[in-house]
Amino acid sequence: MNTKPSLKPNNPLFSSGPCPKRPGWNLSVLSDAILGRSHRSKKALERINKVILLIRETLDIPSDYHIGIVPASDTGAIEMLLWNLLGEKSVDVLAWESFGNDWVKDIVNQLKIENTRVLTSEYGDIVDLSKVDFNNDVVFTWNGTTSGVCVPNGDWIEDDRKGLTICDATSAVYSMDLPWYKLDATTFSWQKVLGGEAQHGVIVLSPRTLNRLESFKAERPIPKIFQLMNKSSVNKKLFLGNTINTPSMLCIEDVLDSLKWVQKIGGLKKTIEFSNKNLSIVEKKIKESSWLDFLAKEQKTRSCTSICLKVKSALPETINQDILKNNLSELLKYLEENNIAHDISSYRDAPVGIRIWGGATVNYKDIDILLDWLEWGYHEYIKKEK
Repeated sequence: MNTKPSLKPNNPLFSSGPCPKRPGWNLSVLSDAILGRSHRSKKALERINKVILLIRETLDIPSDYHIGIVPASDTGAIEMLLWNLLGEKSVDVLAWESFGNDWVKDIVNQLKIENTRVLTSEYGDIVDLSKVDFNNDVVFTWNGTTSGVCVPNGDWIEDDRKGLTICDATSAVYSMDLPWYKLDATTFSWQKVLGGEAQHGVIVLSPRTLNRLESFKAERPIPKIFQLMNKSSVNKKLFLGNTINTPSMLCIEDVLDSLKWVQKIGGLKKTIEFSNKNLSIVEKKIKESSWLDFLAKEQKTRSCTSICLKVKSALPETINQDILKNNLSELLKYLEENNIAHDISSYRDAPVGIRIWGGATVNYKDIDILLDWLEWGYHEYIKKEK
């Protein structure tokens, strides 16, 4: 496609975190935020607890699972669980992209858990899930935000497992079907698919996880913002809105708006449908692309949220990696300056390419138009020799 597209995306925001706000969002939705009041006040607690109740309802989380809002986004949430839960059993930790590798570093280098088995694969691949030992605690990401590779489903997780499954699901919730009975300790941040604001994480704990917390005491210091226990019992107030530290009530109001939007459009079924529609548009256009292909090697592991695209090997031989990086940088600069697309470069540790957020707050028509611009950009920027 050499013809310059005549249309621009209605919303040029395609960042993989923080992600675009829900359609129709504006500052007026924050007008009822409880500002200048203690987060321990009755009114504020009710508002925080409302978030917890709506998360349970919209994600269909079992009634005996506990949900808490914790500090420091998904990173804080997952590290809180690693620091509190690991050490009783051996650990299998799975990594096929940057964040999974961060959890490997936490477990091996910081916590120094003995008998840790690390299962890794390169960008675009996923580890051999049949090799996971569920006698151990298992730590993994459901969706690789920086590689666009996700687990295809939860069938590989044993029902009668001895260890806990600890799952970073931050770029999967509200876009992928999570089998809660397979997941013992799950984390996410509402800055992803819900389009919320950063710095707040969410933990979802099964009864098995609560039993571990009360029966096992890690022989390590636990910082205050990671503390889930009151002496020998779990801090149940955390799961009723009594957060460990001070949350932003502005962010609480914002995510309440996001959750009400999920309800309004038809719930989890619809948000998953929207994300899959976005992926299907990319799949259709990529078949005809002159220069892009999915980084994920298998169709069944393609992410519908963090859609990662690599540069095909069919470029002219005269275009080496340095020229390619420069050409791509020039194209992305043009798209940003002309308000066509923002924040679509691949993650810094990932192969050179494009990353498009396909979560439910992004309209498939905008992705369709963006892909036309990327095809035009190949002829105008990418294949040029410098």
